[in-house]
Amino acid sequence: MKSEKITILGIESSCDDTSAAIIRDGIILSNVVAGQKVHGEYGGVVPELASRAHQQNIIPVVDMALKRAAVSKNEINAVAFTNGPGLLGSLLVGTSFAKGFSLAAGIPLIEVNHLQGHVLALFIQENGIEFNQPKFPFLCLLVSGGNSQIILVRDYLDMEVIGQTIDDAAGEAFDKCAKVMGLPYPGGPHVDRLAKSGNPGRFAFSKPDVPGLNYSFSGLKTNFLYFLRDNLRKNENFISENINDLCASLQYTIIEILMNKLKRAAKQTGIREITVAGGVSANSGLREALTENAVKYRWKLVIPKFEYTMDNAAMIAITGYFKYLNKQFAGQNVVPFARTQL
Repeated sequence: MKSEKITILGIESSCDDTSAAIIRDGIILSNVVAGQKVHGEYGGVVPELASRAHQQNIIPVVDMALKRAAVSKNEINAVAFTNGPGLLGSLLVGTSFAKGFSLAAGIPLIEVNHLQGHVLALFIQENGIEFNQPKFPFLCLLVSGGNSQIILVRDYLDMEVIGQTIDDAAGEAFDKCAKVMGLPYPGGPHVDRLAKSGNPGRFAFSKPDVPGLNYSFSGLKTNFLYFLRDNLRKNENFISENINDLCASLQYTIIEILMNKLKRAAKQTGIREITVAGGVSANSGLREALTENAVKYRWKLVIPKFEYTMDNAAMIAITGYFKYLNKQFAGQNVVPFARTQL
């Protein structure tokens, strides 16, 4: 028999992390993530290797999530899965597993937009821990390796993108600039670590300003590359001798670009309820800038826990929970997509 409580199994496989989570009535019971270290050798995610690793990881990860939650598969009310955007081969693994689980258990299938999941990760509750959730409407700065957006959130399932990158994402700028400095993949966390000992005002880099609330980071990447090239011609040790200041100045520039548009969005909408989501929201410099601006502009700021900023199935499960309440189910003919807007 199914439990009277609503128990959701979430599956996330959009990139290189295989994850499964169990959420019951909005409370997280387990969240298991299996990473893939092989991509570090190539300086970025290799899609074919990622999809093969997902095939190996998916069953053990789901099994572990069920065991850690002390939940049997017969207690699951619905299975939610990431349907996109992401790497198509990786998404197919999670989609196929979710379809099979749904058919075998005779329970609803729920498709989840990966970006929507990042936003709703703000509503994940932990048993026995005070829950600080944003109030509607609020603005969410969604920053990750593949996306940079400002989202107006009116309700759990009512969101509108009011600003987004027209080319590269903030996370991509971090990783690609880190790569040309010879830092390991993913480069963002290494830049953050080294920046703490650097001078953010040492070097000035391009801050492309595009109309409205949209972002652009391609110009910054090009400017950074040429800056390194020109200085390496004069001193072959320029990067190693200035690595901390380079990271601090790069991080400061990216954060300034993000914050300038977020402040503009808050002013235009009159909304002071501000949140952040996505992998780059784990960046210590960005969190510090958000906190400082929250004091200055009297924002009510909600920042998610570190474990819910990166790709994980808990955010898929919580989104599945809200969609279950609204009976937003998918059919077995649903197919994943690589690119989309929220």
